[in-house]
Amino acid sequence: MPTLTLSFKDNTIAKYRIEKGQSLTIGRKESNDIPIENLAVSGHHAKIDSVGDGFLLTDLQSKNGSFVNKALVSSHWLKEGDNILIGKHTLIFSYDEGEERPPEGVGEMEQTMIMDTDKYRDMLAQAMPKAAAAPEAKEAVGVLSYLAGGEGEIKLTKKLTKIGKSPASDIVVGGLMMGATAATISKRPQGYSLSYVGGMTKPKVNGETVKESVNLKEFDVIEIGSLKLQFVSEKQ
Repeated sequence: MPTLTLSFKDNTIAKYRIEKGQSLTIGRKESNDIPIENLAVSGHHAKIDSVGDGFLLTDLQSKNGSFVNKALVSSHWLKEGDNILIGKHTLIFSYDEGEERPPEGVGEMEQTMIMDTDKYRDMLAQAMPKAAAAPEAKEAVGVLSYLAGGEGEIKLTKKLTKIGKSPASDIVVGGLMMGATAATISKRPQGYSLSYVGGMTKPKVNGETVKESVNLKEFDVIEIGSLKLQFVSEKQ
């Protein structure tokens, strides 16, 4: 299982292990799995999820952002030696010698969103006065309505919703060819994204097979195995 080495100014503070099927939260609050006591770190800053054979870092809309190898990211599939910057602290992601690693291409399942760091800082500085004066906007939350394979609705309030035959999945769907985690739905500032993860059964959106990932739009119909869902968003 991979190791995350936490350091500050080249001084190692702690090491954390992450196993398949596990999630680790990172932030200033003590309730996090990896607590970092620094005012540059948000209370709940970022998290790392085990998804299929890979490990996905997701920024939780933190105030100062999350960086991987000096690039600002909203999400990123971690690779050996990745340098994660949280506030002024560094986390190095590494595998043990001889440990099985994800096959090539796992990091391409979902594109990493990268912005130029200087440009981002300028945009942030320009936006702050406007944000302070403007009323707080209500966040739209995605909702999945069952069309087949179940009843009712599922609100997508989590940063990462897992779909598959594993009992640990948020949405469980059976099938011999269904992956333990067949697909995920990521919640981001710009909307929701459906990604194929693993298994012979691939998800479809509006009848089109999803090979990597697709941004969800109003009234999109998602099919995976016996499951059929319709995506909409609603204001809270």
